[in-house]
Amino acid sequence: MHAAIIVFPGSNCDRDMLLALRLAGHKTTVVWHKETELPKNIDLIAIPGGFSFGDYLRCGAIAAKSPIFREVTRHINRGGYALGICNGFQILTEAGILPGILQQNSDTKFISKVIDLRIKNNTSTFTYRYSTKNKISIPIAHHEGNYFAPEDDLKRLVDKNCIAFEYIDNPNGSSHDIAGILSENHRVLGMMPHPERHVEAAHGCQDGYPFFEGLIQIS
Repeated sequence: MHAAIIVFPGSNCDRDMLLALRLAGHKTTVVWHKETELPKNIDLIAIPGGFSFGDYLRCGAIAAKSPIFREVTRHINRGGYALGICNGFQILTEAGILPGILQQNSDTKFISKVIDLRIKNNTSTFTYRYSTKNKISIPIAHHEGNYFAPEDDLKRLVDKNCIAFEYIDNPNGSSHDIAGILSENHRVLGMMPHPERHVEAAHGCQDGYPFFEGLIQIS
């Protein structure tokens, strides 16, 4: 599997994403936001966490208008896989690729800690290495992680089995305890927690490793 990691001014998890993908055996290419073309034979676009463009206007709003994002959108529209983590999730919602918005945490504070997730959908390419019977521990680090969508969109997410991850103890006020959602074709995932920060033994937990290992089936 060959992944393109999109980097913006203010991205700070791009190296973590790159190392997690490489550890799981994937080829990676880093793409700067001003590029107008993606490398050939890309299977997955990965949008890392951070504070793209300093979170000005709204988190992810400027990044969603960057030159490379036209190609990101084309890749997704023709059925390509994409992954957005934390700020990457915010960018995907700002671009209208995933429904809803990420707004300020309910307690208005930045949250950085390890939280527990339940797997709501384990049939997608991103989640099939997990069991819905088990919880996983994954770090979060965000100020605008409170997922909100209109009731019609929330119902559609439920009906189409598009909720991938739920918080067990909701830290930010997200609707339906949502921590991560899938597109209707289940080929695009946006999530606030950082699985790339729990992939090695040195991290003290490897619950994120199956996430990246499972992507090997993308080709």
